Amino acid sequence: MFANKVVLVTGASSGIGAQTAIDFAKLDAQLVITGRNKENLDKVAKDCQEISPNKLKPLIIIADMNVEQDVENIINLTIKEFKKLDVLVNNAGILESGSIENTSLEQYDRVMNTNVRGPYHLTMLAAPHLVKSIGNIVNVSSVTGLRAFPNVLSYCMSKAALDQFTRCVALELASKGVRVNAVNPGVITTGIHMKSSMNEQQYEEFIKKCAETHALGRAADAKEVSSVITFLASDAASNITGATLPVDGGRHAMCPR
Repeated sequence: MFANKVVLVTGASSGIGAQTAIDFAKLDAQLVITGRNKENLDKVAKDCQEISPNKLKPLIIIADMNVEQDVENIINLTIKEFKKLDVLVNNAGILESGSIENTSLEQYDRVMNTNVRGPYHLTMLAAPHLVKSIGNIVNVSSVTGLRAFPNVLSYCMSKAALDQFTRCVALELASKGVRVNAVNPGVITTGIHMKSSMNEQQYEEFIKKCAETHALGRAADAKEVSSVITFLASDAASNITGATLPVDGGRHAMCPR
């Protein structure tokens, strides 16, 4: 399905990004995977190569989305290696909890820079190449971009901005045949919440509570999101652009009392 297509996945060292890279590898894509954790990226690259029908080895780029030089490097090395880019998956992101009463400007800057400025910069640099290949973009947003949740203020704002970015860029590139969409996951069992602020016990209780907060009665796994990302990037979604697609077990439709 993605034979001879060059697919770039950011934040591919764990969670949704890692699973997405593996899914694209299975579909014969030429992969570029980026992240900050070399050890994890090496592991993901190995999994990708094993599952790839032609045993294609991903290009690994160690990069921090907050460092402009790193972001420029991602595109430069991709084009140097493959001479083109067909699919960009803006997945790299961080989650931090905090309300207006206990957040800080440092937190705001950290979250907005990683979740919004990073994808903005990378997409800006990738656009000319995607126009050339008539490629497409999938942004990894969140149900928090579609609905309001307390105690994750800067994260909610960053994902709402990413959704609007998705719609605007979709309109800007539509005449050139480049599609731009987003997936909006609910709670996924990737451990991102534990990285943000929870200990193991709190995390377990949080996942248990998903039975009430998600209509389907559970949290999801990364595979359930990555399969939608590969769908949106494929020709099967050739008439979909500017969409923010909830992949959240129905959470976006709920109004808990």
